[in-house]
Amino acid sequence: MTDLTLDFPDGLPIGEGWVSAPSSEEVCFPFDGSVVAPSPVGDADLARRAVEAALAVREVVGRLPSHVRRAALQATHDEIARRREDFERLLVAETGKPLVDCRVEVARTLLTLQTAAEEVARLHGETVPLDLLPSGEGLLGFWVRKPIGVVVGIAGFNYPLLLAAHKIAPSIAAGCPVVAKPAPQTPLATLWLVHLVREALVAAGGPAAAVQLVTGGPEVGVALTTDRRVGAVSFTGSAAVGHQIARDAAPTKVLLELGSNAALVVAADADLDAAADAVVRGGYYASGQACISVQRVVVVESVREQFLTRLSERMGQVQVGDPREESTRVSALIDERSADRVVAWVEAAVAAGARLVAGGTASGGVVEPTVLLDVPDGVSAWDEEIFGPVVAVRSVPDLDAAFEVVNHSRYGLHASVFTASLETAFEAVDRIEAGGVIVNEVPGFRSDVMPYGGVKDSGAGREGPRFAIEELTVTRMAVIRPSTSTTSTRRG
Repeated sequence: MTDLTLDFPDGLPIGEGWVSAPSSEEVCFPFDGSVVAPSPVGDADLARRAVEAALAVREVVGRLPSHVRRAALQATHDEIARRREDFERLLVAETGKPLVDCRVEVARTLLTLQTAAEEVARLHGETVPLDLLPSGEGLLGFWVRKPIGVVVGIAGFNYPLLLAAHKIAPSIAAGCPVVAKPAPQTPLATLWLVHLVREALVAAGGPAAAVQLVTGGPEVGVALTTDRRVGAVSFTGSAAVGHQIARDAAPTKVLLELGSNAALVVAADADLDAAADAVVRGGYYASGQACISVQRVVVVESVREQFLTRLSERMGQVQVGDPREESTRVSALIDERSADRVVAWVEAAVAAGARLVAGGTASGGVVEPTVLLDVPDGVSAWDEEIFGPVVAVRSVPDLDAAFEVVNHSRYGLHASVFTASLETAFEAVDRIEAGGVIVNEVPGFRSDVMPYGGVKDSGAGREGPRFAIEELTVTRMAVIRPSTSTTSTRRG
């Protein structure tokens, strides 16, 4: 992987420049272990330094004209679009995801930046009819949105460019300085993104310190999230880590995009070919390392065997191999420890009574596309987020039972239902406890302009530029009596 060109300075972007990191680590290509590039590794002292620098420019960033914020985001979009193939190749190298998925990631990043730039023009308030109470007669009331302050954005390893963009772009649009922390395994694309945003900000008339980045382990995250002067923490990652951050950061506002074990329901009237295609397409993209990939498939009993036949016919079409190849759909997980854990969960499910009908083994960090049947409750492969190319199928007598099974989970991010009935579709939207209910499409469908987030242990708050900007701003109410010459004696 030595032919990659990384077009950003050495060190870490902290303050107005780039500073040396106390150490470095090699980023390796998960598929074969070859070195991609060395990466700077920060520490808690640099994290605190970044927060101080963000606080120092908080007022300046909060008062940046709309045209400056919009221009910076648009220029970042344009530069990434110009270097699109370079970013795609870098993402393949540091994540090990198939090229097809990295292309989708860059495309979605571009949409996120473009939409955030457009949302700058829509950041406004409203008037309020204060005279609904007699005491409000003669008063003018309106509210505006103000930046929440410094934002700490922590992203996961599976979509490092896109997840960072969902932290950084809304922060800039809202007028908030942001300190980003990428996952230790995948810092390079995020470093490049931050470099481009900083260059664009300076060119538009803003401070480089509006966007900073600190790499490192848990001690860096603790230093960033426990500083009470931070306005908001936005975290994407596992439920366990997210919950710990929420406890440690309190009372700071925390936005959590956490895991799930996304369910796909196959109704008796479903297009079974479309449903089987969706399970394969939605269960194995990004090698299963997506929080809304298909993990649980709940099939109404009357169509179980027909559905399983169709699913079996499609399993051989899932190409496994080198992620740089156009045809590859499943490749190495982020590291061998993750692959070992996935296989261990599959083996535990089989020991608990599940039947293994495809896959279940790993070689060199690559887990074969796996299908489990009749996984019981109380088993991690059904109850928890497996984060690998594993799909578990269970049958139920009817739709009522299907919805109960979907909701019998501590997670609730996305779920989907395949049906030909509009009545069933609306019932699913009404009854399924999730942040998103997708009908006749994979639960992994996400347009980056829509509100995205979960319920229960899948998180709190919403992403998507418009909705994230709302999360990262606070309303400020203005009440004005234009004249005191005829001030009413009423006060209330």
